[in-house]
Amino acid sequence: MSLFRKIFGTGNDANDEESQSEFNSAPSSFSLLPVDEKFTYNFKKNGGKFLYCENLNEVKDQFLNILEENDWFECEALCYEPKLFSMLDENKLSYDKPTDPKFLFASCENLIADEGSVLFSSNQIKQNKPNDLPNNIIILATTSQILEAKSDGLRVIKKKYDKDYPTNITTIKYFEKAKDEDFLQYGSTAKNLYLLLLEDL
Repeated sequence: MSLFRKIFGTGNDANDEESQSEFNSAPSSFSLLPVDEKFTYNFKKNGGKFLYCENLNEVKDQFLNILEENDWFECEALCYEPKLFSMLDENKLSYDKPTDPKFLFASCENLIADEGSVLFSSNQIKQNKPNDLPNNIIILATTSQILEAKSDGLRVIKKKYDKDYPTNITTIKYFEKAKDEDFLQYGSTAKNLYLLLLEDL
């Protein structure tokens, strides 16, 4: 059994209360946890929903499950990345200049473990601010994209793009409306975010 399957569960039991119970309280040695477990804990704490996938077929199946769960068939989606268009085409979703997109479908630059957030750049969201994006977001990322801190993510972006440096680098951290208003969330819009996490390590 893969470490990630153990942590994330399969797509079928991702919302199982039993599988979430071990993440209800932070472990006493939290700072010593491996980066993947730390991301798992913080991402769930922020209200994110993720589906662990061992291969591309599972990614496609889980994407279909998300569409079924939300009744997003034959609707418009916002997507700026040609590498993702085929999954939208397969499900007859319109993405060419959408006027009322139900969700954003994107990859990301990295997943940030210490705050459970998703790091984006203009390559995924153009010049849109998080508040300008649809409330529903589906992210396709890989396990190798999980990094400890935002500074690590920025370092990777700098190395990856060298001269053609992207703009609009931002994170989305809150995936559900806080029950009590938290001053840290002031000015940010909570997003309903699904993460399709593909094993590539």
